[in-house]
Amino acid sequence: MPLTMARPGETVTIRKVTGKREERQHLTELGFVVDGTVTVVSEIAGNLILQVKDSRIALDKKIANRIMI
Repeated sequence: MPLTMARPGETVTIRKVTGKREERQHLTELGFVVDGTVTVVSEIAGNLILQVKDSRIALDKKIANRIMI
């Protein structure tokens, strides 16, 4: 299921990152790697604030839907 289905406070494991090669590469550089964990800090209208390692990253709904958990 896509990352947008995770609830605030939930920690999930990334199973797959989809999209164009450039988009996948950018997400990988931000820390969204297969078998990596991500914690959903908050969600507003499908847009997410995520804790990835020691960083907080905001993703819009379109990009977050490309990350499968």
